[in-house]
Amino acid sequence: MNLTLFGTGYVGLVTGVCLAELGNDVLCIDTDADKIATLQRGEVPIYEPGLQELIVGNVRAGRLAFSTDMARGVAHGDVQFIAVGTPSADDGSADLSHVFEVAGAIATHMTSFKVIVNKSTVPVGAGEVVHKAVATVLAQRWPGARPAPGFAVVSNPEFLKEGSAINDFMRPDRIIVGLGDAPEEQRAGDLMRALYRPFGHGHDRVICMDRRSAEFTKYAANAMLATRISFMNEMANLADRLGVDIEPVRVGIGADPRIGDSFLYPGVGYGGSCFPKDVTALQRMGNDVGLPLQLLAAVAHVNDGQKRLLVDKLVQRLGSDLSSRRLALWGLAFKPNTDDMREAPSRVLVRELLERGAVLQVFDPVAMQEARRCLEDDLRDRPRLLERICYAQGPMEAARDADALLIVTEWQVFRSPNFDALRAALRHPLIVDGRNLYEPRSMRALGFDYLTVGRNALEALGSTTP
Repeated sequence: MNLTLFGTGYVGLVTGVCLAELGNDVLCIDTDADKIATLQRGEVPIYEPGLQELIVGNVRAGRLAFSTDMARGVAHGDVQFIAVGTPSADDGSADLSHVFEVAGAIATHMTSFKVIVNKSTVPVGAGEVVHKAVATVLAQRWPGARPAPGFAVVSNPEFLKEGSAINDFMRPDRIIVGLGDAPEEQRAGDLMRALYRPFGHGHDRVICMDRRSAEFTKYAANAMLATRISFMNEMANLADRLGVDIEPVRVGIGADPRIGDSFLYPGVGYGGSCFPKDVTALQRMGNDVGLPLQLLAAVAHVNDGQKRLLVDKLVQRLGSDLSSRRLALWGLAFKPNTDDMREAPSRVLVRELLERGAVLQVFDPVAMQEARRCLEDDLRDRPRLLERICYAQGPMEAARDADALLIVTEWQVFRSPNFDALRAALRHPLIVDGRNLYEPRSMRALGFDYLTVGRNALEALGSTTP
């Protein structure tokens, strides 16, 4: 099948590459000429395990190409995927300007039936607005008796996890397709089922529903996952106050099949491009119809506070004035196996520590370049603070002569360090672990003052204050 992907960001690029891997002829379009040139060279502007190899292989096989030519893109694909960004506007709603730009370009250049697929995360009702916008342009292009080419607008939200997006796409647990009732929509539904048939593995993964419900499903799914994270973080914070170890509690409640163990790991809060934006957008939708979503307001409030948790724990040990302190940070990306810094807890943590006077020695296995760019943007109002960030070449270099180590992202490389070497590298053996990577009892036996999220039940045994 001939497919066009508009947008070569995270969703568009992964979608296009994976569909090409299945044998489709895919053309990816983006208005960013530098990004397209990068992709044409076989380089990848984002970090996702396995993505570069798939790009190179499918380009060589002639199934994948990149261009800035919108007209070429419209002519190429029977199915036109819109996979552009929908960032939060100032009022918290989703900014759909890029979606409408692409829809307008499709309507301007199309000369035959097209299935227009909204892969971008859009609020409920956006599909109807896109349909109306395309129909308006076509009516202007064909004002006489000659009929305009037919089209359908389909909602097909993505459910990819950064760091495992290729596996998620190639082995989906469900594929949501939202359709209208018109004959064109049913024709589009047949095309979408044919496109996704290879993903069935003997079971039909496609769930068809009306378009508005499909749009809402994406938001509801992310809001549920964000809620689980904030719930577990509140339980962990309470466990610290009650002298409870949250880890066996997590295992115990996760063993209940009605609950399950996914997204029940306490930490320093969620980040990334989806959860914060989608929770905010849902709140805005609720406010717009006179139904404030109190639960989601609490979820967001808990998450905002959780991003400052490591600062609070550090201050309890070292005091509020950190001007004489050198601190190591392991991990900057919002999660492992990605370089994504959007809404990363590290960004809140870095600013607060710098404002308290600390010198930071930071390391991330993948996100160093993106982190530098984001932190420079965050601190453009206080550029002198940037002078106190040292970007280390490795975890032990970051830890050298530090008064404390703060673990922010649970990269595999941090899970089994040489603890003797780590203790020797640190000026004081204080670790504030925002991801609960190690066993508290073992760490204390190794001579570390080890602070966790919800696992400080052994605090009564004593700790060493630097």
